[in-house]
Amino acid sequence: MFASHRSQQEKTGKSDMPWTIRLVAFSLISLISLGASAALAAEVNLYSARKEQLIKPLLDRFTAETGIRVNLVTGKADALLKRLKSEGINSPADVLLTTDAGRLHRAKQVGVTQAVNDPELKAAIPSAYRDPEGHWFGLSLRARPILYVKGQVDATKLSSYEQLADPMWRGRICIRSSGNIYNQSLVASMIAVNGVQATEQWAKQFVKNFARPPRGGDRDQIKGAASGQCDIAIANTYYLAGMLLSKDPNERSAAQRMVVFWPNQEDRGTHVNVSGAAVTRSAKHVDEAVKLIRFLTTPEAQAWYSQTNGEYPVRSDAPVSALLKSWGDFKADTLNLSQLGLRNPDAVMLMDRAGWK
Repeated sequence: MFASHRSQQEKTGKSDMPWTIRLVAFSLISLISLGASAALAAEVNLYSARKEQLIKPLLDRFTAETGIRVNLVTGKADALLKRLKSEGINSPADVLLTTDAGRLHRAKQVGVTQAVNDPELKAAIPSAYRDPEGHWFGLSLRARPILYVKGQVDATKLSSYEQLADPMWRGRICIRSSGNIYNQSLVASMIAVNGVQATEQWAKQFVKNFARPPRGGDRDQIKGAASGQCDIAIANTYYLAGMLLSKDPNERSAAQRMVVFWPNQEDRGTHVNVSGAAVTRSAKHVDEAVKLIRFLTTPEAQAWYSQTNGEYPVRSDAPVSALLKSWGDFKADTLNLSQLGLRNPDAVMLMDRAGWK
């Protein structure tokens, strides 16, 4: 009887499996296939102002832990912001990673970011280092202290940024141009504390103490001081760290001549800024974008920033590299860094009026 039934089934080509079972089986296979496709499709598109070698190892670790592929586009900070603005809502970018709170505020201002209300990010990042409305989050701190040449400066004469306007420093200071966002943010922080009028008076005296017309980047200010063109340089600490760890013996030699002095320890603290990230307004992968930013604020990622990039963690529970520790502890300015962006226009105009080229 069994053979006869099978023969009849072969003739008709029909299965004796009930249609309901076949439907359930088909549905399960479809769901599994869709789930596999979704897993394979998990991705996030990142526009990064950091060079690939300074971020790719972290991104690879993120992918290994989450299965989310990161499509990385790198470029100059201002160029990436211009590109985002040009692409508008059709931009493929989900996350913008860039330097300086002033730039992050600018991204918010031109409408290329969106607010993120994430309890994990709020808990991990101090309020001073993130946008009050959740448009951007600081990932690492970069301090901008006074650097002086060993044997050329009596450190007891140093105290604050404001004190650098004293005539005793005439012709002894190297610093970048007023077009540099780091200097604009420094001046913006001073405006927030001292007001426009007092800061402008300071700037007019400060520029008289320049050893040369501003030129080059932060490394050039350090090299200028080490070569005897000036005694003091204003530069971000990660540039000094990069030079101390450089394969170029000339860079190492120049950096080794410098001493870090933390200004304004008796009042507001040394000026700090951030590198940070924002979820773009055009983001098609918002959940993945938030997961990436969360990952970049983990203690492990923060430690990597410190060890590899010479930057300070935004988290107090993340370890600091031995090199950064060697410069000693310091009190950092706790001004909410959104103020740097808000006061940037005032800072730029003030620096121009003061003759800071």
